[in-house]
Amino acid sequence: MLSVRILILGGGRFMGLFFSEMASSAGHDVTQFVRGKSSAPAPSGLRRILGDRDGGLDALGADSWDAVVDTSGYLPRVVRQSCDTLRERTSRYLFISTISVYADTTDPIDEDSARETLEDPTVETIDGETYGGLKALCEDVVVETFGDRALIVRPGMIVGPNDPTDRFTYWVVRAAQGGTMAAIGTAESPMQYIDARDLAAWMLKAIESNLSGVYNVTGKPTTLGETLRAAKAPDTEIVYTSRKDVEAAGIDPSKAFGWSVPEGNENVWNVNIARALATGLHLRPISETVRDTVAWHSARANHTLSAGLSRQEEATLLARLP
Repeated sequence: MLSVRILILGGGRFMGLFFSEMASSAGHDVTQFVRGKSSAPAPSGLRRILGDRDGGLDALGADSWDAVVDTSGYLPRVVRQSCDTLRERTSRYLFISTISVYADTTDPIDEDSARETLEDPTVETIDGETYGGLKALCEDVVVETFGDRALIVRPGMIVGPNDPTDRFTYWVVRAAQGGTMAAIGTAESPMQYIDARDLAAWMLKAIESNLSGVYNVTGKPTTLGETLRAAKAPDTEIVYTSRKDVEAAGIDPSKAFGWSVPEGNENVWNVNIARALATGLHLRPISETVRDTVAWHSARANHTLSAGLSRQEEATLLARLP
């Protein structure tokens, strides 16, 4: 296979770093454009350019690339700068979007489902109310600029080793530690997530195959029970509780339980990924993702998990339950 020149906007950690390593190992010429504030050391043989994509793209010089991978676009104004700068300097532009662009999660979701809109399209505050709408506007900028040279990738929850959010890591690590633990929902509560390494591998395949269009790229639907069973120690007892009970204990369920969604919106964890599967998306077993995530966390010295429950919060919650 011919070497592909790839520019990654962002990509200095987690999924972007996995992609960089895979692409470089496959013999491709990889350049990362990062601010350098939170990036892991660059993989051997990879070129890294320091700069800011908001007003600092001159650092890219006059180079051109076969493909651009945009892992860090959140504001349409900023994405437009990248698109305008690279319009004539690349053959393909892959934009990492999100399933949060979908407006209605009460119905089954595929790539043609209606997207979020914003009352004020110039807003630049990124929060739970604006994130999906801003990403949808970013998609529009990319498609407007690159047409059939645009590849829009919509992941859901991305998990696995090196995840900086700890929103999945906490729960599999906690289940592996044993004892009585609390989990919101039931064993049948739906979940859908993708290992960062599987997403990165599919993205590389998509670039090598010159794919374009829109793809949902998240995992196969599973359940909370299946996930925790894959992680739990022999003496782990899982006590399922409700969102109402969590709130009554003074705990924010969206912060403590990363997969918790309001009742009636469970289709956010049942997104149709048939299009990506048909183009070669490979999904490793849940047990492998769980095992590798727990092992990675175990190797982190004195790391305090940034998501989930403290042991005191968990004890308070469990004490309130029947």
